[in-house]
Amino acid sequence: MKWVNNIVSTILMILLISVASIVMISKFSGGEPQAFGYQLKTVLSGSMEPGIKTGSIIAVKPNVEKDKFKKGDVITFQEEDGTLITHRISEVVKTPETVLYRTKGDNNNTEDMNPVLPANVVAEYTGFTIPYVGYFVSFSQSKNGAFLLLIPGLLLLLYSGYTIWKALSELEIAQKKQVDLLAKEGENSSS
Repeated sequence: MKWVNNIVSTILMILLISVASIVMISKFSGGEPQAFGYQLKTVLSGSMEPGIKTGSIIAVKPNVEKDKFKKGDVITFQEEDGTLITHRISEVVKTPETVLYRTKGDNNNTEDMNPVLPANVVAEYTGFTIPYVGYFVSFSQSKNGAFLLLIPGLLLLLYSGYTIWKALSELEIAQKKQVDLLAKEGENSSS
């Protein structure tokens, strides 16, 4: 039973620390979490499926040379309205003044309408993805996201209370046995 208690305590603690870390990193970074020089982005559409599933977290490398990409690279770029999109480069168009990237989602039938200027490239996709975790991160960034910290925290608090109550009960039983044993010894020595 003790190893079950240890496993449950460890799982709840890891869950609490993980949720707290994701929420705090998201809030402090002003949006997407960042770790070891990589940004974590949430994918909200199916345009890159099956390689990148809707609701996935992807790691992208910001601060890259924006005019060095080639056909087949996957980049994250910003649209005029501020929306971030991660698509594959289908064609590199070089002009005397600049480079333009034509992009297309792997799951889309046609290329994106507007070519991407190097100045609009935010990051390069690294190939690292975790499916479905993006739903969780997206929710944690919402106003209700702080609620996520309460659930594992409350579970950990309740479980700690139960563990303390159980330990005190066992201590009380052991003390009662000791008192009964001393009382019996007292009776045996007086007779």
